[in-house]
Amino acid sequence: MIRTHAFRAVVVLTVGMSAAFGPAATALAAAPPAATSSVVVNTDNRSLGLRNVVNARDAGGYQTTDGRTVRTGLVFRTGDLSKAGDADLAELTSLNVRAVHDLRTSYEQQLLGVDKVPAGATEYHDDVIGQAPPQVMASTLSAGTDLYRAFITAPGASEAFANVLRDIAYNPGGVLFHCTAGKDRTGWTAAVLLTILGVDRDTVTYDYLLSNYYRNATDGDMMNGVTKAALDSAFDQANQSYGSFDNYVRDGLKLSADDITALKTKLLA
Repeated sequence: MIRTHAFRAVVVLTVGMSAAFGPAATALAAAPPAATSSVVVNTDNRSLGLRNVVNARDAGGYQTTDGRTVRTGLVFRTGDLSKAGDADLAELTSLNVRAVHDLRTSYEQQLLGVDKVPAGATEYHDDVIGQAPPQVMASTLSAGTDLYRAFITAPGASEAFANVLRDIAYNPGGVLFHCTAGKDRTGWTAAVLLTILGVDRDTVTYDYLLSNYYRNATDGDMMNGVTKAALDSAFDQANQSYGSFDNYVRDGLKLSADDITALKTKLLA
């Protein structure tokens, strides 16, 4: 048992260190993905402009298939907040962030540091992959398709994602969620949210691939960036495990019809 815990810790820390100390600190050089017709907010306005927090952006600003728009200023996605400076925290406070959901494992928190939370916000720890089997953890070093399938199948993962989504639905203030790099666990959370709200798949993929732009990752660099294939594998696993995405939301995440209505009422204009 001790050996298993030690192995899991080494794997998770390797992932965390690589994501945290990758090329994201350099100036943006990569071009963003081509925007779909449903993109309402451009990359400059989407960015939160935080100095010491990577991949920090608004999760809204997209049009749904029925013509409504996902409101901005309510949901935010970022990398970890352990190195957030005073100016960063002041900006998050000005955005009325009232809840911070940390999707990292306890090992990542120990290595990289716990979050610095803006004044007035409550922090929640929603560990997505900490209970995954060691063999699954060993396959996640490159943040590839096995990791994304584990978002659907790993013990505790659905509960972690659901906790964030319910808080978004019912919290009267702004909600921020993050992992280490703000690209994989965070990326799937955002993809699920936008899909529930009715944003088309191409636009959901666009939002997901923006991590390459904000982290200045090169094509195929899964340690520091993301690929469409990884996101597709999570959607595929949801279909395999539950029969459809809607069933995944209902039976996997266990979000009720009232939860979905609350999300749409809060976030759609």
